Amino acid sequence: MTQRALDSSGEQTPGPSRPAMIDAGAELDPVHPVELPPSGHRATGLTTAEVAERVARGEVNDVPVRSSRSLVEIVRANVFTRFNLIIGVLWVIMLFVAPIQDSLFGFVIVANTGIGIIQEWRAKKTLDSLAVIGEAKPTVRRDGKAAEISTHEIVLGDVVELGPGDKVVVDGTVAEADSLEVDESLLTGEADPVLKRPGDPVMSGSFVVAGGGAFTATKVGREAYAAQLAEEASRFTLVHSELRSGISTILKYVTWMMVPTAIGLIISQLVVKDNNFKDSVARTVGGIVPMIPEGLVLLTSVAFAIGVVRLGRKQCLVQELPAIEGLARVDVVCLDKTGTLTEGGMDVTEVRPLNGSDEAYVHQVLRSLGSSDPRPNASLQAIIDAYPAGGKDGKGAEGDQGADAGWAVTDALPFSSARKYSGAAFTETDGTSSAWLLGAPDVLLPEGDPTLDEIEHLNQQGLRVLLLARVPSGELDAPDAAEGDVPTALVVLEQRLRPDAAETLKYFAQQNVATKVISGDNAVSVGAVAGKLGLAGAENTLDARKMPTDPDDMATAMEQNAVFGRVTPQQKRDMVAALQSRGHTVAMTGDGVNDVLALKDADIGVSMGSGSEATRAVAQIVLLNNSFATLPSVVAEGRRVIGNITRVATLFLTKTVYSVLLAILVVCTQVEYPFLPRHLTLLSTLTIGVPAFFLALAPNKERAQPHFVRRVMRYAIPSGVIAATATFTTYLVARHHYAGPGALEAETSAATLTLFLTSMWVLAIIARPYTWWRIALVAAMGLGFLIVLVVPWLQDFFALKLVGTTMPWTAVGIAVAAAALLEFSWRLVGRRFGA
Repeated sequence: MTQRALDSSGEQTPGPSRPAMIDAGAELDPVHPVELPPSGHRATGLTTAEVAERVARGEVNDVPVRSSRSLVEIVRANVFTRFNLIIGVLWVIMLFVAPIQDSLFGFVIVANTGIGIIQEWRAKKTLDSLAVIGEAKPTVRRDGKAAEISTHEIVLGDVVELGPGDKVVVDGTVAEADSLEVDESLLTGEADPVLKRPGDPVMSGSFVVAGGGAFTATKVGREAYAAQLAEEASRFTLVHSELRSGISTILKYVTWMMVPTAIGLIISQLVVKDNNFKDSVARTVGGIVPMIPEGLVLLTSVAFAIGVVRLGRKQCLVQELPAIEGLARVDVVCLDKTGTLTEGGMDVTEVRPLNGSDEAYVHQVLRSLGSSDPRPNASLQAIIDAYPAGGKDGKGAEGDQGADAGWAVTDALPFSSARKYSGAAFTETDGTSSAWLLGAPDVLLPEGDPTLDEIEHLNQQGLRVLLLARVPSGELDAPDAAEGDVPTALVVLEQRLRPDAAETLKYFAQQNVATKVISGDNAVSVGAVAGKLGLAGAENTLDARKMPTDPDDMATAMEQNAVFGRVTPQQKRDMVAALQSRGHTVAMTGDGVNDVLALKDADIGVSMGSGSEATRAVAQIVLLNNSFATLPSVVAEGRRVIGNITRVATLFLTKTVYSVLLAILVVCTQVEYPFLPRHLTLLSTLTIGVPAFFLALAPNKERAQPHFVRRVMRYAIPSGVIAATATFTTYLVARHHYAGPGALEAETSAATLTLFLTSMWVLAIIARPYTWWRIALVAAMGLGFLIVLVVPWLQDFFALKLVGTTMPWTAVGIAVAAAALLEFSWRLVGRRFGA
C-alpha cells in the first residue's frame, strides 16, 4: 500500500516505499548521534542530566496531540458561517429601518451562537480530561530504572521498553529483542508481523504483537513518521458523517433556492409595489429570514456536544465524534470474548497429567514456564498464580522451587495469537534438556487424537483447556515445532464472566442488533460461555480454520453462525469486511493486540481502557471504565442524536419550504408580503426553536436509518407546501374581506393565525409518540401564542390583532383542513417509504 505523508505546505505527497521507510526510520540524528548499546547488553537509558540537556536542545517528542478544537476555532466555527453572515447583514439593515421588535431574529441568532460555543466548549473540556486519563504511558529507562512517562516527555536517545500490545510511539532502533514481533500493517498494509532483532529500525505507528524488548528513540516530535497520523487520530471533529454531510447538502440546496427567490421578492416589494420604503424593506427581510434554517446546524452541534458530555460522565472517551452517530446505525456487533464477555483474569481449576506423567514434575514444568515469560498473558498469569516460583502452588502444597532451584531457561517463545501457543526450553537441575509448548490442544494435537474427546467435554462446560506438550529440542519458533510433541498434561482454566455481560447481550437482542462472538479460543468453549450469558444462537459455533476463504461464502457463514473460535487476527479483519460487503454496519469491540486490524477496519471500533495501547489508538470509542455494559449507553446516545436531529430537521425545513413558496406566490401575484420579521420570529420560536431544542435532547431508541436527506425531505416538502398554500389562501381571502386603514395588519394577523395553527400541527405530528412532557411542550407553545393574542401590549408589540370574528374563524377552518391534509400526506409517505 502506498503511503502518503503531509509535506510542509500541508499537501499530500507520495510516501516512500516500505524499504525506504525502514531506512529512514533507522537514521540517527546527524548532529547529536544516539549511541546504541552493544548487542546482548541491557540498555540502561539516559541519565537525568542527559535528559535535561536534550530538553534544552528541544529534542523532545513535542507533537501537540489534541483531543479537541481550540477555543478560537470553536468560536470561529460557530460565528463565521454563511447564514450568520446573511442574517447579520439583514439584522443591521432592520436596526436602521424598523422597530426593535422586527430585529428580534438577530438577537435569537446571537443567543443561539452563544449556546453553540458554550456547549462545544463543555464538550472540549470533557474530551481533554478523558484524553489525559486514557493517554498511553510508555515505559522508559532513565538512570538505570524503568519509569512510566507521558508520550510528549520522551526525548531523543531515550530507551523505551516494549511488550505485547505496546505501540511504538516514536521512530527508533531496536536495542533489545526477546522474540520481538512487530505489526507494521497500519503503515505498510502488510499484515504479517515482522521479527525484529537488535539494530533493526522500528517505526512510530507500528505495534508489538508478540515478545518484548526495548528500542532507542532516534526521531522524536514532528520528525517521527507517524506524528501527523497520531495527531489527526485523536482530534475533535464534526465532519465525515452522513448527518453532517446531509445537512450540508440541504443547506446548499436552500442557498440555491433562496438567492433567486430573495431577489424576486426584493424587486416585487421595492419596485412593483409603491409602498412605504421602510415597510417594504421590513417585509422583504421578513420574507428572506425564515428561508434560512439557521438553528439546524446549531442544534446538530449541540446534540453531538451534549452527547460527548453525557458519555464522558460514564467514562467513555469518544475519540472521533461521528462515532456516536456511527454506533447508532450499527446492526452487527462483533465481540472478542476475553476482556469483553469475560474479565481479564482466569483461575486454574485442574491439571490433568497425561500418558502417565508425574504430577509433581508437571507442576515443576508449569512453574518454570511461568518464570520464563516476563510479560505473561492472562492464561499464563493464571498458571503463575496457581504455581508461583519458589512458593506454594494453588493447592497450598509447597512448590518444587521451580526456576529458582536450578532450571535454567535456554530459549523462550512468547505467546502469539497467530500460532496459538507459547513455549520454553530449559536445562533442568540434573543437567538434562527439555523443551515445552503450552497452547491450544486442537492446534498442537493431530486431528482424531483421543485426548481431543476429553477436551471437547470440558469445552462444552465453558472451560478453557491448554495442552502442555514436550517437544524435541530445536527451534521453538520453527513452523514444525509442534511435530512429534508428547502430550504431558491438560491445564483446565475457568474464565470469570463479566457480571454485566448478560444484560448487555440482552439489550442488543432487544434492539435487533446481531451479536457475533469472535475469539481465538476453542469454538465450543466460547459457545458454552456465550450460552451461559444467554446469547441467542450460541449453539451455532464454527471453527474458523474451517471458514471459507471466499468473501461471499464467508459472509454467509458469518450470518448463519453466532460464535467463532480459533480465529486469527487476519481472519477477524476478513470477517468484518465480509459482513460489510452484505451491507451491514459493523462495530468491533476488543482489548487485545490481535483485535487491532479488525478494530481499524470496522465501521466503529470500541476498545477497553485497559486494552493494549495499539488497540486504544485505533479505536473510535474507548471505554475507560472497562465495562462492556457502557456500550448500550453509547448506542442509545447515538440513536438519540440521530433520531432527534432527523425529527427537528423536518421542522426547520418545513419552515424553509413554506417561506420560499410564500415568497414565490407573493412575487407571482404582485401583492405585499404578508409578514413582518417579528411575526415569523414569534412563529419560529414557538413552533420550531423552543420545541426543537427539547425534542433534540429527548430519549430516542429507534435505530438510525440511512438516507438522511431523502427521509427528511419526504416529509418537509409536502408539509411546507400545505402550510404555504393554506396561509396564502387565508391571506387572499382576508384581502377581499378587509378594506380601508389597518386592512394590511388585519390580513397579516389572519394569515399568521393559519400559519401558526398549521405549523403547530406539524409539531404535534413530529412530537409523537406522546408522553406527558411532549404533550405539555406542545400545549405550552399554543398557550404562548394565545397569550400574545389576548394581552394588549403584546398585541401591539407583535402587531397581531384579530379583527372581527368571520375572518379569524375562517383562518381556523382553513388551518383545520390543512391539518387533515398533513395527516393524510404523512401517512401516505409512511406507507409508501416506511416510517
